[in-house]
Amino acid sequence: MTILPACLFHHRAVLRRARSVRLSWVAALLWVQPALAADPQPYKTTIAKTGNPSLDAALAGSSSLISLQKLHPIGPFALAGRARADYARLQTALESFGYYAGTVSISVAGHAGDDATLPDVLAAIPKGRTAPVKLSFTLGPLFTLGRVTLTDPGHEVLSPVALDAFGLKTGQPAIASDVLAAQGRLLSALREEGHALADVKPPVATLRPQDHTIDVAYTVHEGPRVDIGTISLDGLKRVHEDFIRRHLLLHPGQLYQPSAIEAARQDLAGLGVFSDVAVRTGLGGSGSDPRQLQPDGRIPLTFDFTEGLRHTVSAQAGYSTDLGGSAGVTWTHHNLFGNAEQLDLTALATGIGGTAEQGLGYDVFANLTKPDFWHRDQSLVVRIEGLKQNLQAYDQTALLVRVGLNRKLSKDWSVAAGIAAEQEQIDQEGVTRDYTLASIPLSASYDSTDLANPLDAATHGIRASLGATPTESFVSGSAFFTILQATGSTYFDLARVGLASPGRSVIAVRATVGSVQGASTFQLPPDQRLYAGGSSTVRGFKYQGVGPQFADGYPVGGTSLDAATFEFRQRLFKSFGAAAFVDAGQVSSRSAPLEGTLRVGAGVGARYYTPIGPIRVDVAVPLNKPQGGDSFELYVGLGETF
Repeated sequence: MTILPACLFHHRAVLRRARSVRLSWVAALLWVQPALAADPQPYKTTIAKTGNPSLDAALAGSSSLISLQKLHPIGPFALAGRARADYARLQTALESFGYYAGTVSISVAGHAGDDATLPDVLAAIPKGRTAPVKLSFTLGPLFTLGRVTLTDPGHEVLSPVALDAFGLKTGQPAIASDVLAAQGRLLSALREEGHALADVKPPVATLRPQDHTIDVAYTVHEGPRVDIGTISLDGLKRVHEDFIRRHLLLHPGQLYQPSAIEAARQDLAGLGVFSDVAVRTGLGGSGSDPRQLQPDGRIPLTFDFTEGLRHTVSAQAGYSTDLGGSAGVTWTHHNLFGNAEQLDLTALATGIGGTAEQGLGYDVFANLTKPDFWHRDQSLVVRIEGLKQNLQAYDQTALLVRVGLNRKLSKDWSVAAGIAAEQEQIDQEGVTRDYTLASIPLSASYDSTDLANPLDAATHGIRASLGATPTESFVSGSAFFTILQATGSTYFDLARVGLASPGRSVIAVRATVGSVQGASTFQLPPDQRLYAGGSSTVRGFKYQGVGPQFADGYPVGGTSLDAATFEFRQRLFKSFGAAAFVDAGQVSSRSAPLEGTLRVGAGVGARYYTPIGPIRVDVAVPLNKPQGGDSFELYVGLGETF
């Protein structure tokens, strides 16, 4: 007698029951239409955390199941293929962080992502149902670097500087990005030492699973140290070549250094006459090595220029409740005589509806800047300006002429000196006087914020300026006085103490102090007195609204000034931001600052960040406003206040 296994008995019993219900299923199908399988098949992916945020981001970025689930819907068979392909992608991500013994687990609708029957499983899912997809990982041990070797077939001894830049050491985590970055750092260091033909081959890695290490070996070709050879200038049309050669920071015979070449390129681009400046090395020619040397062993350079528009027209506008609206247009010639001279012709309408204004005004000026005047990094600036203001403090109509020299001393420091003359008529409190002024404005400034665009928001560094303007006033005899003023601001990124991402949360602080020496308040022309209030000193108070006042409440001005600002700036999302601030300041008729009635304003603001700078909207209220002062002030402009 043959005894069947118990499992076989069970199987036959199931078959008998299946036959007994088959007819009833057929009858049911006559009444119920089955749900069709979905094509495309929707799915939702969840990914397990590893405890390493950087690794989590790399894994999520490597998975096509995650990146494509909403962008490219697919059917069951393609979804199964997408899951199979993700094994290799995710395994590569694990290994790039040093987890060479790690494993990847993918589950789709409860089945393994590499299950051969997965397409059938997905095809059986009723239409309208989302398939769950789960990604999880077993990291295993973290591999570290074993032997790290540098081999140079030429047997050159690498310099300590290059070795220090290389930076890889036995025992550190075997992270792929670090291993590849070391290759780039070593190559950059060698070329910075003048080895223009240096080459570092991609590393060869040897995995040693038994001790969880990876050996890496680099082949280095250092090559000779070379100097810069012939410097060619291509693409110049209206800009004079001799001007560019005088301005160029490089010269033949100088040691080849990529950083110096890039600094020279950026310096030329900053002249304002080129839309693009590029640099090529080597002799060039079809199929030639771009690092090919001249017969004398030097490496030639070629600067390729694309000249920008000679003429541009720009519009500008601003608004604040105290000064009202302003709007104008500027026409600019960027290369007046062929040496990057810039001529600006500007016309502005001012005082459109402001509470500190009493009528429309204008500001019309011509400004000519000639770079490299007598000396490199020294510019001649000539300005002629016609000005009309109808302020609560005074009404002014003036003609100003200024000639000055601006000199850049270093990356952060610059100085300026000039002579200026002004003929003006001023009406204050019903009294009209004519003034003739001659002055020698002197200033020094420091800026370590490292901003290419001055309208961008600073996140670190210091800005400071010192000014002294000796002035002779020819009215009722003559009066000699000197205006002294200093302003400083600093920026602290909370990322430095681990409280935010870089550039997202910034504290900005500003302080201003001023004093007039040699004359009392009423010996000074009203426009030469010191005032506070407005966006540049104390927001929440109208322009010139802080300080001594006449009986009618209009500003007198003073001979000393001090003001300070504390502002917190927070980036929100990608393009928006917010600010909160407190301003305080005072003006006195004494010559020493820190005198007078202290006024305090506070407010909040919104920012929208554009490629040309943030659009700023601030609302401020006075915390101790004088009688007759405004209840709030609104400021709209481009760029931060400081």
